[in-house]
Amino acid sequence: MEIEKKCFLCGKNGYSDPLDSHHIFNSAYRKKSEKYGLKVWLCHNECHIFGRESVHRDQRIDNILKQHGQLKVMQEQGWTTEQFIKQFGKNYL
Repeated sequence: MEIEKKCFLCGKNGYSDPLDSHHIFNSAYRKKSEKYGLKVWLCHNECHIFGRESVHRDQRIDNILKQHGQLKVMQEQGWTTEQFIKQFGKNYL
């Protein structure tokens, strides 16, 4: 049974705005985001790319996702903050 995909930010199912898979930590840490499952679904236009409060336009939203990703991976891997910083370069909490 497949879990229904929905936008991490607004909860929509992608019917009116297709969902994109967004790597929480990008650039040099994209592969680590992939490795540790640090990705979320986001509505392509409104929540991911073009909306006023989309992750690519609003630093506050980007930080919320990074905090979520840090807490998730620290809990799943049993990491301390220092161990997270060694892997992802910065503390977002």
